[in-house]
Amino acid sequence: IGELFSIIDNLITLHQRKSVTIKKLKSGLLRKMILTVESTLTDVFLPLFTIDWEQRKLGEMASFAKGNGYTKADLSTEGKPIILYGRLYTDYETVFSSIDTRSGQKPGSLLSKGGEVVVPASGETADEIARASVVMPDGIILGGDLNVITPNQAINPVFLAIELSSGNLHKVLASKAQGKSVVHLHNSDLQTLDVVFPSLDEQSQIGLCFEEFDALITLHQRKLDDLKKLKQGLLQQMLV
Repeated sequence: IGELFSIIDNLITLHQRKSVTIKKLKSGLLRKMILTVESTLTDVFLPLFTIDWEQRKLGEMASFAKGNGYTKADLSTEGKPIILYGRLYTDYETVFSSIDTRSGQKPGSLLSKGGEVVVPASGETADEIARASVVMPDGIILGGDLNVITPNQAINPVFLAIELSSGNLHKVLASKAQGKSVVHLHNSDLQTLDVVFPSLDEQSQIGLCFEEFDALITLHQRKLDDLKKLKQGLLQQMLV
């Protein structure tokens, strides 16, 4: 019995370490990826990048909307998939490819078309509110307190979410958050941001790289959760 649980504990530790290592590697690359017009990323991981980065206001390159009408009280086991702003803090992902929370659809709900970038409109601190994720599937309910950005064809949504969540633009976004006990961001704050970006192909390569990091992090986290549940289940059965 002791040997069995020792093996499970070793596997739990292994996946914890792998998850932490990948997160540190991702964080390190994000820190090095200082998104300015002068950035070439040649010292990071993709030596084919050019120096021809453009700079424009985000308001010129996207349309904006606001999620509405839903709170945690509306969540249920049935209905359509839904994203509430709190998930960006408790279960942060660069890309939402699947959503496990649901709610009945209300009239006038804002539904994703696929490729929207969502930014919290409220939060406890300026730093935590300055983050963004991409909603890949269509037909997802976008709940209250979400700023919803739909980029035009010149901006890759994953690249935009990465840029908003890291580097200099993250600091600028955090500086725009206003409030005391609760801070707020508005679409009008997002529209004034100066976004710098390379060619669409290069944006896609950057986005794909970090999507793969997120996939590895998710993989190890799921294995970790499964092992913890297995250990707990075996302990319960043994003590019955």
